[in-house]
Amino acid sequence: MIRKIIHIDEEKCNGCGLCAAACHEGAIGMAGGKAKLLRDDYCDGLGDCLPTCPTGAISFVEREAVAYDKEAVEANMRKAETESSGETKTQLMQWPVQIKLVPINAPYFENANLLIAADCTAYAYGNFHREFMKNKITLIGCPKLDEGDYSEKLTQIIAQNNIKSVTVIRMEVPCCGGIENAVKKALQNSGKFIPWQVVTISTDGKILD
Repeated sequence: MIRKIIHIDEEKCNGCGLCAAACHEGAIGMAGGKAKLLRDDYCDGLGDCLPTCPTGAISFVEREAVAYDKEAVEANMRKAETESSGETKTQLMQWPVQIKLVPINAPYFENANLLIAADCTAYAYGNFHREFMKNKITLIGCPKLDEGDYSEKLTQIIAQNNIKSVTVIRMEVPCCGGIENAVKKALQNSGKFIPWQVVTISTDGKILD
């Protein structure tokens, strides 16, 4: 059948993984550092992934594709939930992780998708490793308890390395605004245009819009 379905332009894709996280049907996965449409019958054609893509790599096309299979999607989601209920493997890709301890230049910053998180977020959000840390270089800090401002060091990291994207994870509490502001300042001072987003976690462990 001819139907509307997403198309991913691999040349535009920067491998940030935001579309895969936004797809509620599990239709998109990451392979070889790029987003892939895993199965046509998992894609409902509604496009929840489109607004999350920072490079405009995702679009709608009309082509020959099998019909959306809700039952297959639900079965896949149940399987994923069962697998995730077991031991959770760490997604940490480097050490150290504290903003004040990481070097300004390190091999793992090359072509990195950077995750900058308030340290409380990993405790508040249960699936933090799988949803946020996977395929990212993680930096953490607490703007309330740590002395000084992160913005100067983050500026150096962003300016002196080839960073592909930045994701900021903060809590909803006011003091966490410090880490968001530091990243904004660092991006501005770096003189680079890098796709970035902010995700806010509530104190009861939910992602806020």
